[in-house]
Amino acid sequence: MYLSILAVGIGGALGSLFRWVLGLRLNALFPNLPLGTLAANVIAGYVIGVAVAWFARFPGVSMEWRLFVITGLMGGLSTFSTFSAEVVAHLQQGRYGWAAGEIAIHVTASVVMTILGIATVSLAR
Repeated sequence: MYLSILAVGIGGALGSLFRWVLGLRLNALFPNLPLGTLAANVIAGYVIGVAVAWFARFPGVSMEWRLFVITGLMGGLSTFSTFSAEVVAHLQQGRYGWAAGEIAIHVTASVVMTILGIATVSLAR
């Protein structure tokens, strides 16, 4: 149990730090669609797809590695709460088109990247 807690905690800390760096580097480039948040969610979607497919292919990999990568690292990197706050800010400012666009871009890109991540592992056979 302690190894599981460490795996999630260390992974979460590293993923959160990476998300923070992406936000610092990218969010100011295009304020109407913060690219750091989008990059974090898209990268996390792809890596989760790869991880899910990889762990399915190699079921003997320890649960701690699964927890580290999927729950910790990618859970810390992906950010539904920041994305939601950005959408609500658009709505509060009456920018309904930006809000709808941000929802469409984040959800579509994240799902497509997860599918691509799974496909990457499938093609690597």
